[in-house]
Amino acid sequence: MRSFARWLLGLVGVFLGLWGLHLPLLHLPYYWDEAGYYIPAALDFLHSGLLVPQSTLTTGHTPLVPVYLATAWRIFGYAPLVTRAAMLLLAAATVTALYALARWVADSEVAFWSALLLALSPVFFAQSSLAHLDLTAGLFTTLAVLVLLRQSRSAGPLFALTASLAVLSKETAVVLLPVVWAFAWFRRKERHAVTWVWLAFPLLPLLAWAVYYHHVSGFWTGNREYLDYNLYFALHPVRILLSLLRRLYQFFIGGFNWLLVAGAALGVWWKTRKASSGALREDEAKLSLQRDLSFIVVGLSAIYILMLSVVGGAILRRYFLPVFPLFILLAVMLLFRLPKRLARGMALAVAAGFIGCWFINPPYPFPFEDNLAYADFVRLHQQAAQYLESQPGHPRIVTAWPTSDELTRPFLGYVRAPLRVVPVPGFKPEDFREVGAGSFDLLYLYSRKWEPASNLLERIPFLQRLQTRYFDYAPQARDDALAAQLGLRLVRQFERRRQWVRIYAKRE
Repeated sequence: MRSFARWLLGLVGVFLGLWGLHLPLLHLPYYWDEAGYYIPAALDFLHSGLLVPQSTLTTGHTPLVPVYLATAWRIFGYAPLVTRAAMLLLAAATVTALYALARWVADSEVAFWSALLLALSPVFFAQSSLAHLDLTAGLFTTLAVLVLLRQSRSAGPLFALTASLAVLSKETAVVLLPVVWAFAWFRRKERHAVTWVWLAFPLLPLLAWAVYYHHVSGFWTGNREYLDYNLYFALHPVRILLSLLRRLYQFFIGGFNWLLVAGAALGVWWKTRKASSGALREDEAKLSLQRDLSFIVVGLSAIYILMLSVVGGAILRRYFLPVFPLFILLAVMLLFRLPKRLARGMALAVAAGFIGCWFINPPYPFPFEDNLAYADFVRLHQQAAQYLESQPGHPRIVTAWPTSDELTRPFLGYVRAPLRVVPVPGFKPEDFREVGAGSFDLLYLYSRKWEPASNLLERIPFLQRLQTRYFDYAPQARDDALAAQLGLRLVRQFERRRQWVRIYAKRE
């Protein structure tokens, strides 16, 4: 009981720390995929008990996170603040679970730095208050590994529970199972039938969900459009190779990960050097646990990198969040093979780099959600929505998703009542072919992706051609050219850290 109280107190402390760091973000309206899928899905469950949403596209995602959010809203009321707080609680639990795992396999200093660097890493920090699925899958994946390595009498049922919750958070978390099975067979030499029943149990809720989803939607996963984009579009050998290179960059280099990986590599070199000189003395029990952890983390990282290189239309860093806490722990554990003073200095440099990456954008296009650029996007769209609400005569507004949803769905937090919107697929000239001159009054254009002043893709035409052919990349059309094409004049502009929103009206 005393141990439980201590961990509960730690969870509360981490939650309050994350709350303080995220305080300026807690009232923000919903961003991009939150607005497009996850919040409508949770509201469908809240209002109608629907596990497969009807007010948005069906994607086949397992339903735990929408059910969790709907439960929070049922208790505390529907508001972005409640959503952000609910997700921060899961983020705090992930940091606390990683600390507990690190204490078990290493020591308190490795645990402290692992937890701190996870909390500060830009993709984890940005995602901590966003209503996406990947962070929750990371929480339960970390707990499943902790349960597995502790080898208590209840390890079998607890693993089945935590791994099932990981799979129900996001179906791709099922890749944990083959890694665990290989670990049990080759590392643990496990041959007991009962143990294997528990290790295979998480397949059952996933199978049950697939059968239920097929019964409701007619698909085993996703929908026709979803499968075309995330599976068939991705299955090209050249694209798979390019995706692999991008995934390796995201995992090992991007977001200042390169310094942590470099520190881990130095730690391996230092340990090898000390071992060859006979100066290394280690606790055999801890060493065995660390080898067990390394087996799982390396296997899980490899399978995630390969899986996400083969499937998935969007190359998003948050898809690595299920394995990212374990990767952080392994890297810090290896880093602290170095002399303590050097290891602490490098860990502090990594922490400073992570914080810098909250605000500093890379010199190439990237998703705003990888750092706090998403908050700039939301605040700009808040300003634009307030301006449009103040316009007389209920003007018809041409714009693209997700802004078309922001202006027509008040529950997303941008408008008090639906505005009149004429949606278009995007902002390329051909996207306006079906839009007649008399069908709208205002044009709402915005920066859909980060386009730096010195864009590496534009400076290296070969890279741009690859991105265009295999990843459907196209630089956003110049807004002044669109305005000239449609006979419009600029009436209002909002800018924030090189992101922008521009409102155009017809020339008098």
